[in-house]
Amino acid sequence: IRTEVINWENLLSAGSWSKARDLGLLRTEGKDYVVNDGDVIEFKI
Repeated sequence: IRTEVINWENLLSAGSWSKARDLGLLRTEGKDYVVNDGDVIEFKI
């Protein structure tokens, strides 16, 4: 399982998920990632 993670404030400032990706704001995390308050997560199963 892989996820793409971004803080909601960073996502809001980027304006869209694809723009955040272009700006390098998304992080790829694995199954051991501990979710933080404010994280927006897209699961890649």
